[in-house]
Formats: sequence, structure tokens, C-alpha cells
Amino acid sequence: MVDQIVLYRAPTTVADVDAIGDWLAPRVDAAVTVRDRFLDVHHSDDDGDGLAEQFAEARVKSPYDRDTGNTMLGTIRYEEQTLESPERAGGVLYDGVGVQRALNGALPPTERDLETLHVPVLDRVLGTWGEHDGRWHKRVNVLGQPALVSVPGLYEAPAKPEAYYKEKQRHALLSGDSPPREVLENQVEGEFLIEDDPRTTDALKGYVLQAVHYLQTGDAFCEQEGCRLFNAHYHEDLVEAQLGEPVFCEDHASLYDVAASH
Repeated sequence: MVDQIVLYRAPTTVADVDAIGDWLAPRVDAAVTVRDRFLDVHHSDDDGDGLAEQFAEARVKSPYDRDTGNTMLGTIRYEEQTLESPERAGGVLYDGVGVQRALNGALPPTERDLETLHVPVLDRVLGTWGEHDGRWHKRVNVLGQPALVSVPGLYEAPAKPEAYYKEKQRHALLSGDSPPREVLENQVEGEFLIEDDPRTTDALKGYVLQAVHYLQTGDAFCEQEGCRLFNAHYHEDLVEAQLGEPVFCEDHASLYDVAASH
């Protein structure tokens, strides 16, 4: 039984982890606390080289290559720099299970029990290997201990409407860069989130709850498309599940819907 949930801020992103904690607290039978960035709280000079090397080993080399890792000196130096200055990170896909293993090892032994769930909200792009199709898939969360929640994964993992990719490519051909948000929103039909979206915090709430639900029940996701616990593969489904009404399906409303329980 989880009796303590520790969330970790992601200061280089627009995600308000304190607000996520405030939303989560009345929905769970556990104490919810919020700490600063995980890699600041649980990172010391003694283990810095080890964490940097583990991040380097977790780098995905190719979308279709199961093997990971680039432990050349320059790569490890890059990882050391991004541990210290997270705003410099970006453009790298990491094996989520490898990162999870590294962060679990960074936890103090007294906090590794399953009664305390750690949920680092990260500014890294995470993926898991798909045995069914032999390729890496970006993820919003990687469940377990600690449970990882990727802010860029929120924007990149679910598929956007096909018109989004066409408009982005067309704009890049004409101007050499990505189109501004207002251009995409005006030119492309359908609901989707893009980088630094003001809806980020609200959309991440359900993904954090999924981590708690998994450790409490062993069930990863809900099959009902409109529920916060639904694992959306398309942005339109993500928006419906995380930002639409009702907040939960009937089964999960009885567990997590504050309005329904009062």
C-alpha cells in the first residue's frame, strides 16, 4: 500500500508540479509532497559521473535498434553538463526503463520501498521498446518505481492529426523553421498539444495518477477512452481523456472523483 507520494518539479518546463500535487492529494489515501528537481535532490558530486554514464547508456541510437548507449567521453561530458544545467538538454530519446533504473539507484535506500512512490516529472524524452513491431515508442509516462513522467513526451508521444505534420513540413520548406502555435492551430483541424502548451499541467494530472493507480492496483490503464487513466495514442484522444468531461469513467470515478465522493 502506498502511503507517501513524492512528486519532483521540472523547472525547465511549463508544468506546475505543485498544482498537480494539489489536484492529486484529495484523490489518494496517501501523503503527497513536492520536492525540487529529482536530479538536484538525489544527485551528489560522488555519484555524478555514474548517473551521467547511465544516462549515456540509456540513449536510443536508432528508432529500429534495440541496443542503446553511447558512452564516448564527449557524450558522458554532455550528460554531466545537462545534469547540472538541465536547460541545455534536448533532442535525445532515452530508454525509459534505463533511466528508471538509474534514478532508482540514486534514491536513498530508506526511500526505495514500495510504500513511498517517487514521481519525477522530467524534461527528457523517454521511450520503450515495442517487441510487437521492433521499434522504439515515445511515452508520456513509464510506470514503476520511480514512475517517470515526461513533459516533452506529452507533446511528442501521441500522434497528432496528419494535417499537422503536413503543415509543419510545408512551413519548414518555406521558412526553414517550425510554424508558430497560432499558425498550426489556425491551419490544422483537430485538438492537439504542442511544446509549452498552457494546458500542460492539467493534461499531466492523469498521467501522474496512472502511476499511483498502477502501484496500488497492478492495473496500468483504463480501457474507457474518456477516462483520465486512458492511455491515449492520439492527441485528440489525449485531450478528451485529460481535459474533457467527465473526468473519469464510472468505475474510476468511485475511486478518484472528489465531487462524486462527497
